[in-house]
Amino acid sequence: MKRIFRLSIAVAAVLAGTSLARAEDKILNASYDISRELFVAVNEAFVPKYKADTGKDVVVDQSHAGSSKQARSILEGLEADVVTFNQVTDVETLAKGGFVSTDWQRNFPNNASPYYSFPAFVVRAGNPKNIKNWDDLVRDDVKVIFPNPKTSGNARYTYLAATAFAKKAYGGDEAKVKEFITKLLNNVPVFDTGGRAATTTFVERNVGDVLVTFEAETRGIVKEFGKDKLEAVTPPSSLLAEFPVAIVDKVVDARGTRDLAKAYLDFLYTPEGQRILAENGNRVNDPEVSAAFKSEFPPVELAKVEDVFGSWSDIQKTHFASGGLLDELYGQR
Repeated sequence: MKRIFRLSIAVAAVLAGTSLARAEDKILNASYDISRELFVAVNEAFVPKYKADTGKDVVVDQSHAGSSKQARSILEGLEADVVTFNQVTDVETLAKGGFVSTDWQRNFPNNASPYYSFPAFVVRAGNPKNIKNWDDLVRDDVKVIFPNPKTSGNARYTYLAATAFAKKAYGGDEAKVKEFITKLLNNVPVFDTGGRAATTTFVERNVGDVLVTFEAETRGIVKEFGKDKLEAVTPPSSLLAEFPVAIVDKVVDARGTRDLAKAYLDFLYTPEGQRILAENGNRVNDPEVSAAFKSEFPPVELAKVEDVFGSWSDIQKTHFASGGLLDELYGQR
């Protein structure tokens, strides 16, 4: 609740200046569900820097929901100038719809991914169930909380990370992999639509033994609610989650906001932007910033999505499309 209150104040402050800004001096960032506080911090640094650099007062509004839901909202009329998502396929959805350029990954460094993370765990203080790795999540005595992979990019990474672990553990035996994931799904008492709702279920409703979410969010949750109640656990291995960004060409060209939108996303790659990202629990590629925060990030073996599963289009068809593997396994719950 404290985070919601702080966010409300920050959003109110932004909205207070909205009427003073011309259309070309205001943009909307459509982002994933659990990035609210992160982009409040980014905006608080970007707005005065842009003013110092250009002499212009600007407003950056925020919109947050499950990444896939945000993509659908833009297709249906949400006028977002930029997207900061947590899954490539959701940007690809916009590209296929003509809202984002087909070569969007070439427009910014690191395949348009200014930071990265991976699925990790939050457990109750003292870790009473001794949860350390992915195979602990399929034990009969463990209840797991993560969102619905159909609506949340966060949850899709959880599903894929667990699948990658099982593939390696069982030497690619697909029958055993399916059994592993079915057990995992059976251990989830409720599927919320997004990461923030899942956090509420785990922390405030006190449901479940372990919450699976991005490492960056695990840090924020423990900091917010206290080490006397919760603790973060980094599994020995997980799945690299790159966070893609893009300019929504169809919107910025109509509103005349391209320069501001580009400056905003460029800021995420600057040393200041990278430091803000790292301070909020994200891992970054800037070598100096990464080195400065090295002691705060435990070592972890990260597999790449493409190395384990192939292209994102293949993943979508095989796992998440209607009638795909997720539906098959979920039906066995």
